[in-house]
Amino acid sequence: MEIFGTDGVRGLAGVELTPLLAYRLGRAGAHVLRQKTAGKTGARQVIYVGRDTRLSGPMLEAALCAGICSVGVDAVCAGVIPTPGVACLARRRQGLAGVVISASHNPYQDNGIKFFSGAGYKLPDEWEAEIEAALPEADSLPAAAGQNIGRIEQKPELVGIYRDFLAEHAPDLSGWKIVVDCANGAASQIAPELLTALGARVEPIHCRPDGVNINAGCGSTQPETLAATVRRLGADAGLAFDGDADRLIAADEKGRILDGDHIMAVCALARRPSSGDAVVVTVMSNIGLRRALSASGLTVHQTRVGDRYVMEGIAATGAVMGGEQSGHIIFPRRHTTGDGIFTALELLRVMRQTGRPLSALAAQMERFPQILLNTPVENKEAVLNAPEVLAQIRAAEEYLGGEGRVLVRPSGTEALVRVMLEGRDENVLRRLGAGIIDVIAGAQAGISGVKAVSA
Repeated sequence: MEIFGTDGVRGLAGVELTPLLAYRLGRAGAHVLRQKTAGKTGARQVIYVGRDTRLSGPMLEAALCAGICSVGVDAVCAGVIPTPGVACLARRRQGLAGVVISASHNPYQDNGIKFFSGAGYKLPDEWEAEIEAALPEADSLPAAAGQNIGRIEQKPELVGIYRDFLAEHAPDLSGWKIVVDCANGAASQIAPELLTALGARVEPIHCRPDGVNINAGCGSTQPETLAATVRRLGADAGLAFDGDADRLIAADEKGRILDGDHIMAVCALARRPSSGDAVVVTVMSNIGLRRALSASGLTVHQTRVGDRYVMEGIAATGAVMGGEQSGHIIFPRRHTTGDGIFTALELLRVMRQTGRPLSALAAQMERFPQILLNTPVENKEAVLNAPEVLAQIRAAEEYLGGEGRVLVRPSGTEALVRVMLEGRDENVLRRLGAGIIDVIAGAQAGISGVKAVSA
């Protein structure tokens, strides 16, 4: 049974992601990663551990660290820290690895465990496969004893290393008013403090975590309160992070919400692209982003949904940037993973350098209407290969022609099929999407036949 998804191990804390599983992941992960770095100089036998603000975080941290130490590796706990902060610690402190206890934008009941290499990158699939293969025998792995048992150290001050890294790349924000929504998560302290130190007048919202309010009606997945606060205060910009602060959604000075596609467009177009420069996007990225980037001379490469696949695409193409509509954006020449705070600083840098308001910068990209529909299915592969479903998708694509597209894909985490359509007319998209959903439902029920496309 596979337990690693597109972003580590995730599940209902205490039920699916139990302390016992966390302990075994600590043992298996430390054992495999130590083997991977055997003989390499500079890799200390230390794993840096961080977490977000979930109620279950300290429980899972204790179990994970016990597992790490039981095979003779030290665990250094940085406490509450954004996910990219752990990647930064592993890289700058030359650790064996970094581990984050977080379920990102999920509700507080969930939690997750994801590993970073000592170089600060998410583990490749084959390394995760080796950790997973070692799990059934985790209890029988060679155990440390005596002085060889690993040590657990609590060092929350290490967040300062990450703060210094961010400050190295930060613009002067003097005179600006910025609203910051930290989703009651890992950025709740560091983001307002950093932006204030850079000279901004900061209005923090959803920055009081209590263990159960993380991502609750706030943050990057629900930025409406952020946008309303920007309008009410007349702020220059609004910044919304998710629970572990590895993604950013923004609001311009008019209170209009800007997703990751708009943010990528602003940052990429400000680079004055040279010949050969490329950007990696995912299959979910808006047509408008592709058109804006291509018109500026940038080459656009497409990859699967998931920031790990964006990073793989960047490595394969040498792209200067890559990201997702959800707000995971990677600047590979300065960072090893998606980072909401770093991305915010890059966005603010462009505003400062150009002297243009965020609304004008975002207008460089025309966003095509895009709808996303989900429908439950039991056998995703069978339904998606059903002749009537394929025919309905082709009919919708032909109707849209070159002014739109259709993407139908299985969910990677749920028993759902996701249907995305883009085009000039949202009403047309909704009718076409409803037709596809109906045919998928028919195929699921064993009903054949293709409905006529009409709009």
